[in-house]
Amino acid sequence: MVLAGDLRKGVTIEYEGKIFTVVDFLHVKPGKGAAFVRTTLKNVVDGKVLQITFNPTEKFENAVIETKKMTYSYNDGELYYFMDEEYNMEPLNYDQVEDALKYVKENDTVTVKFYKGKAFSVECENFVEMEVIEAEPSVAGNTATNATKQVKIETGIYIQVPMFVNEGDVIRIDTRTGDYMERVKK
Repeated sequence: MVLAGDLRKGVTIEYEGKIFTVVDFLHVKPGKGAAFVRTTLKNVVDGKVLQITFNPTEKFENAVIETKKMTYSYNDGELYYFMDEEYNMEPLNYDQVEDALKYVKENDTVTVKFYKGKAFSVECENFVEMEVIEAEPSVAGNTATNATKQVKIETGIYIQVPMFVNEGDVIRIDTRTGDYMERVKK
């Protein structure tokens, strides 16, 4: 158990049956009246942010989030299967893997988060290398500006890249923002 008065950034708690990470906190001791703790909590499952004020003596269950490196194996149409080092398969539905799937191919390594033994989210690496499978060809003279074009990468999503990127190029992408970083030498 953790008291509201002991909350710090990064602490994970269970509140109203949901799991939250403390993003920000402020202990307030007004001149008159009782002290209180003003917090900003982020739901670790759906990412929603709440701002809640607590009495410093309120108690919360500490939530221990486990992470495991797993390999994306396959999709059977409904579920997405991830395998750990002991060859255990973990099936997850689309809502749990939606954001990571934009940058994950079969046999890629991802981080799967668990709470009480149940997987709830998937995170891919911060930077991935993907092949461009569809791109308009570059035209001489238009590659010297900061102009961009839209290309399709091998996972099927579209991103903005500089004009000099061509079909067949391998590019590095920042998965946190979805931005093109650089072209990778083959």
